[in-house]
Amino acid sequence: MGDRPPGGEGAGRGDRVPRAVFRFPGRVWHLELSALGGVLYVLCAQKGVYCVSLDQASRSVSQDDGDDSDKNDEDSEDGEPPCPVIPVDPDACILPDATLCAFVVLDDILVTLAQGPAQWKVQLFRCHRPGEDARPPGQIGEVELSTSSPLAGSLGEPTAPHFLPVLCCVSPPGCSGLCGRMPGSGGFTLERALFGLLFGVDASLLESPVILCGLPDGQLCCVVLKTLVTSRLAPGDPKALVKILHHLEEPVVSIGALRTESSGENVEDTHPDCLVALGRHGRVLAIKASWDEAGDLVPELQEYRLPGPVLCAACGGGSRVYHSTPSDLCVVDLARGGAPQDPVQPDRGPGSLPSLLCPASLSVCSVVTLSVLSEVPKGGTRLLALSARGRLMTCSLDLSSEAPCPARATVVNTGQKIKELLSGIGTVSERVSSLKKAVDQRNRALVCLNEAVNVSCVLLASREGPRPISCTTATAWSRAQLQDVLTATCRLQNGSGFSLDRGWTWCVQVRTRSRASDPDSAGSAATYAIPVDRLGPGDRREVTLPLGPGEDGAPDLPVTVSCALHYSLREVVGGALAPPDSSEDPSLEGCPPDTLPEQDGVCLPLSEHTVDVLQCLRFPGLAAPPAQAPSPRSPAGDPVDIFLGARLGPGSEPAGPASLRAKFPPPSVATIKVSAGLLRAALGDGQPGVSLGCTTLQWLLAENSALDVVRARLLSSVRGVAPDGTDLHLVVREVTVTHLCAAGPVQAVEIQVESSSLANLCQAHHAVIGRLQRMVVEQAAQSSSPPDLRVQYLHQIQVNHETLLREVQTLRDRLSTDDEASSGTTAERLLQVYQQLRSPSLLLV
Repeated sequence: MGDRPPGGEGAGRGDRVPRAVFRFPGRVWHLELSALGGVLYVLCAQKGVYCVSLDQASRSVSQDDGDDSDKNDEDSEDGEPPCPVIPVDPDACILPDATLCAFVVLDDILVTLAQGPAQWKVQLFRCHRPGEDARPPGQIGEVELSTSSPLAGSLGEPTAPHFLPVLCCVSPPGCSGLCGRMPGSGGFTLERALFGLLFGVDASLLESPVILCGLPDGQLCCVVLKTLVTSRLAPGDPKALVKILHHLEEPVVSIGALRTESSGENVEDTHPDCLVALGRHGRVLAIKASWDEAGDLVPELQEYRLPGPVLCAACGGGSRVYHSTPSDLCVVDLARGGAPQDPVQPDRGPGSLPSLLCPASLSVCSVVTLSVLSEVPKGGTRLLALSARGRLMTCSLDLSSEAPCPARATVVNTGQKIKELLSGIGTVSERVSSLKKAVDQRNRALVCLNEAVNVSCVLLASREGPRPISCTTATAWSRAQLQDVLTATCRLQNGSGFSLDRGWTWCVQVRTRSRASDPDSAGSAATYAIPVDRLGPGDRREVTLPLGPGEDGAPDLPVTVSCALHYSLREVVGGALAPPDSSEDPSLEGCPPDTLPEQDGVCLPLSEHTVDVLQCLRFPGLAAPPAQAPSPRSPAGDPVDIFLGARLGPGSEPAGPASLRAKFPPPSVATIKVSAGLLRAALGDGQPGVSLGCTTLQWLLAENSALDVVRARLLSSVRGVAPDGTDLHLVVREVTVTHLCAAGPVQAVEIQVESSSLANLCQAHHAVIGRLQRMVVEQAAQSSSPPDLRVQYLHQIQVNHETLLREVQTLRDRLSTDDEASSGTTAERLLQVYQQLRSPSLLLV
């Protein structure tokens, strides 16, 4: 099957000995020899197109042979002929482009196919002719091809495709090329009827060659060359020049043409009458012109299935198609179909394609490139093949009618044929099942995406007011492992008419701020992801999360609880983007490109709730039944002494007031004054007979679990326990503020916070201030003109505060320089100044 160079010394080697070897800077993907001037065009992987003159190479080889004749004679005695290696100069790259994947040469026109970030691009360049000065090719046309799936790689970093596209030129009979010369080796001519049916009236009238592209996604596209050259001068969409002929649903490996009918007496048109395209997995498409029942000329399309995967293919030898697989080289005949005529079925007519192709083995394996050289007498064919190991072979085949072929099959071959047919039916069934599964998966993904878009639109359209899908947060104390734990219960309520199905995740983030003792430290954050399997209209879901304890055993307050809905595109759409047959072919592993963005989801915020110390207060005294009223205290008794004596407990040694105060410092106090009119406008009139102080305390503890007890007892002061176990006293009383308003005294409400823990006092004071700030902002847009205030009085208060702030800075600077003996006095004074700042004389109006 393969001819080897004949033996002998010196004489006899002839033309079968390699004359020269070109060394290119990259892997060679495609090469063509131009019919003019002996120029070789070579495409290197991710480098570009190189142009090499064979005449210069022959002269350089001849000079080397004359200089090294003695060395050649010595090397010939070893059995391996010498082969000079000619490195290709980088200046020979006439078209440097890393995205080029295929090209074809038409006279002095270079047609290229480049891989873009999202689409393939066909480009036309005019190259210099032999004898002219070398210059870069000038672009004369360009058009983008539509693709069914995005391409691999990112912008600026082109990657080699897994399967190279196929590019060829198809011409009508009598066409002399685009510029008056015959096309190069990358094309063929079709008969006029089939050419007009495939490419339209414009291509036939213009007598223009057509560029045919077979893409790795299975599309078979065509572009009329003359319209592409002049597209820059004509208005309209350039993409309208592209026509999609067919979709093979697998990478296109080869495109060719052959003649299925004998010419007979009509020898005017002996051009190929059938266009053939082969896919990677063995799918074959054959198109030819035929007549329908009405007598009209229509294209006849026939699809076949051959053993795969197909490495390469070639058309020639009359109506034969040669294709190579990793294990064999096979041939099929589209005129006879490789099978005998079935006497049961009616004759399809002389212009019809066979209904079945039966390949015949040629007993050659691992052929990666194939070309039909010429015809030999009695129906034979000569093939030029390149094996996977780099061996170049010429194969002389005798496929005459007298040779045994599947058309004269025996009973054993008939049984084998039936097995192959049944296997093909099973393959088609599996393919249909796989496609149906992929379609169902994509339909489900589309339904989920439509539902997600509806939910997103509903949430984004209701930014103000109640949301149809809401999330609320409530805090409570629970007992776990002999320890009190503060928990937050988040409730997700679906009040919309849509369902939250697969792909939705309920995200709850618990975030703490930096500690007051270490302001440079960053707060901590913990995110909990709860999958939402199905949450229909009207359904709700709850989750309880711990908020403490912190490092010191108490929660780090305040804590911010944020709720959001996250929709994962990768979970819903990722499986639908994969090719349906990727599991069947191991070579396709990793082929589906990652088409999703880096942020593969949509995040919709729902709510943000801040948990402060007022929500976490516990009131053990309110839960117990009311005790008997205590007896009146002695007038001479000091409340501070009584409080400190109670802290000492029974059995302790008596001590005087001075020693008690030294051992137990008095609690810290902070006060805030608010105008009574502002509170009534914000809180309303309230219940009849309820004082404004009781209403204000209920408003401050509105998110505390003890609100009902406070409301039932009409309390205006309450003593609670902070999360760390220390006492916290809240007192709300009505007072009168003088010297502020020119019209007279102003009725106000004083909110007093008292605690023996300075940290708890700061947290409670911050929580009260935050509530009042939000109330003032809400009322500012509704209130009328402010009251007439005494500006001089306000200015004096501001001056006093600025003096205190300067004293704070001085005391803090002194703490860093004082010794241990004097630092205590400085710290005590600093604490007094802070307490004065937390009890200002200002009034919120």
